[in-house]
Amino acid sequence: MLIGQKTKQNLGVKLKCLAVAVALGISVNAVSPASSAFAKTEEKPKFTIGVVPDIQYCDCDDNGTRFYRNSIDKLMEASQTFNEQDVDFTVQTGDLIDRNISSFSTILPYFNSIEGPKYHLLGNHDFPVTTDQVVDILGMQNQYYDFKYKNWRFIALDTNDLSLYANPVGSEKYQQAQVMYNSLKETGAINAQTWNGGVSEEQLAWLRGVLQKAAQSQEKVVVFSHMPVYPANQHNVWNSEAVMAELEASGNVVAYINGHNHAGNYGYKNGIHYLNLKGMVDTADTNAYSILKVYKDRIEVDGFGRESDRTLTIR
Repeated sequence: MLIGQKTKQNLGVKLKCLAVAVALGISVNAVSPASSAFAKTEEKPKFTIGVVPDIQYCDCDDNGTRFYRNSIDKLMEASQTFNEQDVDFTVQTGDLIDRNISSFSTILPYFNSIEGPKYHLLGNHDFPVTTDQVVDILGMQNQYYDFKYKNWRFIALDTNDLSLYANPVGSEKYQQAQVMYNSLKETGAINAQTWNGGVSEEQLAWLRGVLQKAAQSQEKVVVFSHMPVYPANQHNVWNSEAVMAELEASGNVVAYINGHNHAGNYGYKNGIHYLNLKGMVDTADTNAYSILKVYKDRIEVDGFGRESDRTLTIR
């Protein structure tokens, strides 16, 4: 089992504190948090969410920074952490596998060992077969969907909707993807990459409707996606500006959280946090996953391994 970077860091801090206390002649048992006059009751989050980005398992040899087989141990570690901390639900942000359809049957049992509700998003590596077949394999209700939890609305987008890998060659969506990609390529757009995709007009209309209903119900919204839309990056959704326009128009979106760019990224624009989580598959022995702790005025990202801790304030 891998040992997470955070575990090592926390142990180091405790040892340093103990050494200082001994040097000063202070009894480490002299004052406890319960007996201290300055002790404060720790604020508990309203709920917590486990998030796993870019597991990308494959029974394949390592390739550069990607260690495909190691994702099993990393996911086992994340699963144990989520179960120990009793997260309310878990989201994997796409790229559960790297390429082979047989990889689903190997990695899914490890993901399913996480207790509580679990939600899948589709990533660009999840398509050894077409969208409908992947949705069936993962037991998803649809390629994009939404759900409610404690007056929060969570939206799972499909950023592979218009793509050159998720749709049958010659299909209507494949043809729409070709037009969108060729248009970006002609303008020299940095995200004109065949491993990116776009969001269809149909899905944008659906997103608009969900956001409007959420606003009417005074629900705060978090959008999960595989691909980023902001800041500008070569990994971004082909029609990222159209997606952001919908998010910003609603006035109730707190955060947009995704994977795809394994290096990670972050931006803040017009009241929305855009958080790109680091990929789990990268590096031989350092993990990358998070627990989101949702409070009234903020979301605290408790990062493990390569993932950073951060606070996303709610406007």
